[in-house]
Amino acid sequence: MALVEFATKTENPHFENVFDIAPTELQQKLNDVKVIDVREHHEYVGELGHIVGSELISLGTLPDNLNNLPKDQTIVFICLGGVRSAKAAAYATMNGFTNVLNMSGGMMAWSQLQLPVER
Repeated sequence: MALVEFATKTENPHFENVFDIAPTELQQKLNDVKVIDVREHHEYVGELGHIVGSELISLGTLPDNLNNLPKDQTIVFICLGGVRSAKAAAYATMNGFTNVLNMSGGMMAWSQLQLPVER
């Protein structure tokens, strides 16, 4: 898969070299990106559900799983509110990944927009 450009990506105010994208733009490009959900398993299968096609790699296990992720594809990290996923995006960037993004607002924002989920 190719790297994907996002029209609305903005620099995250809390993490250097981390860029955020809006949930609505992610939804439009779901087929073109790898979505990694860094919440815990109970959150992933819980009330808010998860984005269809996303992969669960909790933040605590990311260091052990980072090398299994494709470096030639855009990776979008998500969590509940956007903080853990921004940490994950920063960690991936520090470890040589060049096209990673954080979904702003996390699953709370996704849910508020009533975008589709799996449970």
